[in-house]
Amino acid sequence: MQNSMTILRKEFRQYFDSPIGYIFITVFLVTASWLFFRTFFLVEEVTVRPMFLFIPWLFLFFVPAVTMRLWAEEKKAGTLEVLMTLPVRDWEVVAGKFGASLLFLVLSLALTFSIPLTAYLLAEKKDLVDWGPILTSYLGAVLLGAAFLAIGIWVSSLTENQIVAFILGIAASFVLMILGERIVTAFLPGLLAPWIEYLGLNKHFNSIARGVIDSRDIVYYLSVIGLFLYLTVRSVESRKWR
Repeated sequence: MQNSMTILRKEFRQYFDSPIGYIFITVFLVTASWLFFRTFFLVEEVTVRPMFLFIPWLFLFFVPAVTMRLWAEEKKAGTLEVLMTLPVRDWEVVAGKFGASLLFLVLSLALTFSIPLTAYLLAEKKDLVDWGPILTSYLGAVLLGAAFLAIGIWVSSLTENQIVAFILGIAASFVLMILGERIVTAFLPGLLAPWIEYLGLNKHFNSIARGVIDSRDIVYYLSVIGLFLYLTVRSVESRKWR
């Protein structure tokens, strides 16, 4: 665990050793604010529900950009072998990199809290603002983002090209995201549709964003995160077989 924390601190610091981390956060905040406030003044209702409708789509492009360098850059620069010669287990490295990227994502999400706060301050009837669904939506966003991160880290471990990791990360996340959508399940046999619908990343997020915390949604996200982190460990271990 101590090794994972050391790697977590190193990886998290690297996000801010260059302008990239600041640019990511700025673009994420500006895009989220623009998408929300462009329609906020057109509706006669104080709700931040629209913000959480497009958060999954922002994650679709933002998260692979966060994870694309985690393994691909190590491979291309030749520092992966040096890292793996240190007295540290593969899963400790994976856990450290995942923890750093999750901390970066949570920081970015926390900064968007200025959006519901602004909506609250602008509301004439402040007692109509329901903070329960807002807070559960943030919980759902963290779980959804963590699942995207696990997918992106696994994809990054498969290649040494960051652009390839970015594109494949978007593709893999997009497939899992739309599995539960009507546009997919409508063409499936009746018995198969509920199973495929359950695998959709977005379906579980929408459930939590409605203010309902179902243990099945939590278990689903933890399973997806665990599965792709396990695949990442196996991918890293595969270098020993070559």
